[in-house]
Amino acid sequence: MGIAVSAEINPQVAEFIGKPRKMLINGKWANAVSGKTFPTYNPATGEVLAQVAEGDREDINQAVKAARDAFDNGPWRRMTASERGRLIWKLADLLEQHTEEFGYLESLDNGKPLAIAKVADVPLAVDLFRYMAGWATKVEGNTIPISSGGGKYFAYTLREPVGVVGQIIPWNFPLLMAAWKLGPALASGCTVVLKPAEQTPLSALRLGELIQEAGFPDGVVNIVPGYGETAGAALAAHPDVDKIAFTGSTEVGRLIVHAAAGNLKKVSLELGGKSPNVVFKDADLDAAIPGSASAIFFNHGQCCCAGSRLYVEKAVYDQVVEGVAANAKKIRVGSGLDPKTQMGPLVSEEQLNRVCGYLEAGFAEGAKAVVGGHKAGDRGYFVEPTVLVDTRESMKVVKEEIFGPVVTAMPFTDPEEIIPRANNSDYGLAAAVWTRDISKAHRMAELLRAGTVWINCYNIFDAALPFGGYKQSGWGREMGHDVLNLYTQTKAVCAKIG
Repeated sequence: MGIAVSAEINPQVAEFIGKPRKMLINGKWANAVSGKTFPTYNPATGEVLAQVAEGDREDINQAVKAARDAFDNGPWRRMTASERGRLIWKLADLLEQHTEEFGYLESLDNGKPLAIAKVADVPLAVDLFRYMAGWATKVEGNTIPISSGGGKYFAYTLREPVGVVGQIIPWNFPLLMAAWKLGPALASGCTVVLKPAEQTPLSALRLGELIQEAGFPDGVVNIVPGYGETAGAALAAHPDVDKIAFTGSTEVGRLIVHAAAGNLKKVSLELGGKSPNVVFKDADLDAAIPGSASAIFFNHGQCCCAGSRLYVEKAVYDQVVEGVAANAKKIRVGSGLDPKTQMGPLVSEEQLNRVCGYLEAGFAEGAKAVVGGHKAGDRGYFVEPTVLVDTRESMKVVKEEIFGPVVTAMPFTDPEEIIPRANNSDYGLAAAVWTRDISKAHRMAELLRAGTVWINCYNIFDAALPFGGYKQSGWGREMGHDVLNLYTQTKAVCAKIG
């Protein structure tokens, strides 16, 4: 599977990846200052998919300079909120018109099934841009009565854009994460330097072409592909960046915080997870079993909120584990461009080795695989959907984020014990509860230390729903009106009028 196949199916995509891809700085497509490029791979085959300009410190410097000038002096600052909203909406329209093309790019570069990319990743990105376009005209301040000072005062607040924003996005949902980051920043009036993941830069670069086509002023959005250790580190540490927004691992999130300390720039982080998925014996098992399988196997388990710790009340434990395992056995693993594929490859050889390393560690500590447990095939980066049993909270596979299609199943007997067990994690991104008892469900939702709790469902996302984590799963919230707090700051104005 490679360029030849994509050319036969989608010539626009073949043309796009057939040429070395440049970076977008100040409205121009440019090579890296160093002249370097790096390969992006097709994870279904391990073959080089395209060559991409390798951004470094000097490229970041130029991109930040462009964003700074666009924010301070360009037409973006003088645009009305309504005009900004219309541009964001136009970008959504253009993206929707190119749904199939972006579906192919995501499938080729990330490995996810084309069918899923076209009905999930792209439409959700379109919806996010439209939702945020509406917020552009609704960023408001307040008037405040002042009772001190012995005089009459008129006091009010302004909500102003934070300024130049550096955004670093991950490889698991390349297009959608770009939308999550760009949408609210642009609606708030910020300018952006976006660094896509080095594993999956293509959809962000194609989105950059649509941003130009939509008519955004030069320098408002700059896109610099490159490696995290060079381009990403330079962006996080840059003294002229007012805010850094990062989605990725908790380990890298800590590095971002340290890098941002120089000028005390604002930081928001959407990080890892080890989310508990709790199934009670009174649950509708016809829904809970496939729901629990989807919770871990969706997007090949490469979800920060994946339901990777499955807790099942003992009375139905065997039935649920057998059901999830049966679902896993039915999943068709293959190239994302194969219409029969339900699960594609992991994103890279590095990720393949990471997941297989966790499986080996689990087996060494006594875990057993009811299904899966191994690399699949001899080409590409495939791992079998895996259900592990005989697992304990002390095991590495239970404590640490695997980021692959691996779930650890554990029974519980007393409903009162499950809250401390579920909360026994450094993470707090998501959780789920399956029960017919609505009182119990809402009581659990209140006690679980997680930014999102799903009840009798999993992986339900909407542009209006805030998403983010407790504890080491991050700072701040993406989406919903909460996200505007990440890209605006409050100014108090007080005038004496009498």
